[in-house]
Amino acid sequence: MKTAVAPLAHELPPTALDDVVAQLNDVYIEKGTPMFMRTVLALFSGGFATFALLYCVQPMMPLFSREFSINAAQSSLILSVATGMLAIGLLITGPISDRIGRKPVMVAALFAAALCTIASAMMPSWQGVLVTRALVGLSLSGLAAVAMTYLSEEIHPQHIGLAMGLYIGGNAIGGMCGRLIVGVLIDFINWHTAMLVIGGLALIAATVFWKILPESRNFRSRSMHPRSLLDGFTMHFRDAGLPWLFLEAFVLMGAFVTLFNYIGYRLLAEPYHMDQAFVGLLSVVYLSGIYSSAKIGALADKLGRRKVLWATIVLMLAGLALTLLTPFPLVIIGMLIFTFGFFGAHSVASSWIGRRATKAKGQASSLYLFSYYAGSSIAGTAGGVFWHLGGWNGIGLFIGGLLVIALLVALKLAKLPPLENVEA
Repeated sequence: MKTAVAPLAHELPPTALDDVVAQLNDVYIEKGTPMFMRTVLALFSGGFATFALLYCVQPMMPLFSREFSINAAQSSLILSVATGMLAIGLLITGPISDRIGRKPVMVAALFAAALCTIASAMMPSWQGVLVTRALVGLSLSGLAAVAMTYLSEEIHPQHIGLAMGLYIGGNAIGGMCGRLIVGVLIDFINWHTAMLVIGGLALIAATVFWKILPESRNFRSRSMHPRSLLDGFTMHFRDAGLPWLFLEAFVLMGAFVTLFNYIGYRLLAEPYHMDQAFVGLLSVVYLSGIYSSAKIGALADKLGRRKVLWATIVLMLAGLALTLLTPFPLVIIGMLIFTFGFFGAHSVASSWIGRRATKAKGQASSLYLFSYYAGSSIAGTAGGVFWHLGGWNGIGLFIGGLLVIALLVALKLAKLPPLENVEA
């Protein structure tokens, strides 16, 4: 009987040798270790800063209209230019991180966004404010595109859902606090000072992120040659699951943004006649998303993503149905359930990207988030047509249609055979 002998390194083909080295070098961060806590705290801090910087301007839009003598549509550009440049930047920063590394791109992104926010507070003209806000969005793409990839590479596969959920929880808290902090501050100070405060807080968050985030241990540099980028793009769209996850990001975010874009209009009108300040406080429903992103992420780790994703979308549909009723308490409960389901679904889908994309993960994450923010821009605006045609019932019809598509996509994903050695 012959004894099997492992081939010597010089006997292996180059690609096989690379695979062996990669397997030997893969050292994952385990749940419960100090390094795990440092990682999730750093990414939580980064997510918080990203969404606080992005959405802090919403409460200030009426002030901009008065100070610069512009209408509401022009004032809204302060947010839309940032999200638009963020979406475009996602297609650039992901491939850059595939070449030079994850942490350097994310650290540079956070510091640049904080400094651009401070610069925007000092701009004397509306055009100057818009330019700096565009730079904020472009800078933030460096963290948004890379954070998911970093987690998928460094965290043990059994705990990736929990880690991703905690990161997305930071996003939710940042989005909520950015609105609430500025909404309160502008009653006592001018918008310039309020922006300086947010920019200063973001600088602190960036410093914490830089100091405590562990260096990448499983990163493999990838060429930025156009041919290599095209090959990665083609590979992702040939995958049986990734294009469906990109579509899922588009419809889920489109549904979420549409609800929160127009729920205020409903509550300001009859029979509620609520004041603007109270409507602004409704962003506290994000708290349910903060809880669900980590809870559902951990549940997906335990039960599998294919068994959890469709259930979170059913929750969103149930929440939407409650908002169609008239009693205000039921509307609020519906918003809470809807938000709970959305952040849970986003946590599951985004962690799934890192498991299915075996190569060029930064590019895959960028495509997912590009779809995510495209859904926010396109569906969020298209919902206005349904609002003018059918009021809140029209909005319910539009969002319901998006969620039916999301549910069908989730059921499609649930039937896919998993990748070899990967639960996907």
